[in-house]
Amino acid sequence: MSKPVALAAASVPQKTGSSYPGEFKNTTQGRAKRALGDVFGLTQFGVNLTEIAPGSASALRHWHSHEDEFVYIISGTLTLITDAGEEQLTAGMCAGFPAGIANGHCLVNRSDQPATVLEIGSRDMRDEGNYPDDDLHVLAGRYEGARFTRKDGTDLA
Repeated sequence: MSKPVALAAASVPQKTGSSYPGEFKNTTQGRAKRALGDVFGLTQFGVNLTEIAPGSASALRHWHSHEDEFVYIISGTLTLITDAGEEQLTAGMCAGFPAGIANGHCLVNRSDQPATVLEIGSRDMRDEGNYPDDDLHVLAGRYEGARFTRKDGTDLA
């Protein structure tokens, strides 16, 4: 089956929930992603159109060993939380996180309206996810079906 060249982003099905194990799942409850890059068969970088409901977050605060990340706020207001503190991002603002820089980051919706963000990231199979605020680590490989451990290497279900 051939991949489309163009389409309406809203036609891509939303995925809710996360691949985080048990106790970590609730942080992203209220997040819905449309994996736009996957629809076109892109393999070198991922593109997600993500809606973050009030009270939800994009992810646990994290940083990547081998993946660059870029976010562009399309609508709404989100709080960017990094090692430097908190900053409010509104429509038209963007942020970038180079691979290998230990600056944990996430977006939290503390407003009373949904927010929409475009997320772009490289797809490096060597990438590991590091979570400075949580006893969590994800080993190298893609995140869907990824192997999460505690920081001491103990497996998480």
